[in-house]
Amino acid sequence: MATKGNTLLNKGIPAPEDAFVVIVKTEWNSTIINSLEKGAKKVLKEAGATVKTLVVPGAFELPFGVKQHYTYAKRTPDAYIVLGAVIQGDTPHFDYVCKGVTDGIMQLNLQIDAPVIFGVLTVLNEQQAIERIGGVHGHKGEEAAITALKMIQLNRSLK
Repeated sequence: MATKGNTLLNKGIPAPEDAFVVIVKTEWNSTIINSLEKGAKKVLKEAGATVKTLVVPGAFELPFGVKQHYTYAKRTPDAYIVLGAVIQGDTPHFDYVCKGVTDGIMQLNLQIDAPVIFGVLTVLNEQQAIERIGGVHGHKGEEAAITALKMIQLNRSLK
């Protein structure tokens, strides 16, 4: 998705009627995360979707936030988008968090009846994150929203 010049991603963006998307984002790296959220909301609003945002402390808590919302919300969303940024430090913490978040999101996609879109940046440094929020590698927030809309359309066509 982050390939420079990937114009195929933007072709055929559906506008599912009455789509409801919940964004679950982290507090950590808020400047980066807020930019991801802004891009996602822009695409979703252009498609006419209703958007709600929930905030969790860090990336490791993203799967829990989705699971709790899905379990207890009065209205089940058509899709979830999780937004976070795990920036490598000098400890193995990076590897543990990346694996935990990835595995958690994958498990949710197998367990719940709404797609959970992975919008988590896993980068070596802040510059790489900046390149993924509108820089040379596209905008991961916008890409996540496009993916959510396509998955909503697919999910509805199968019901």
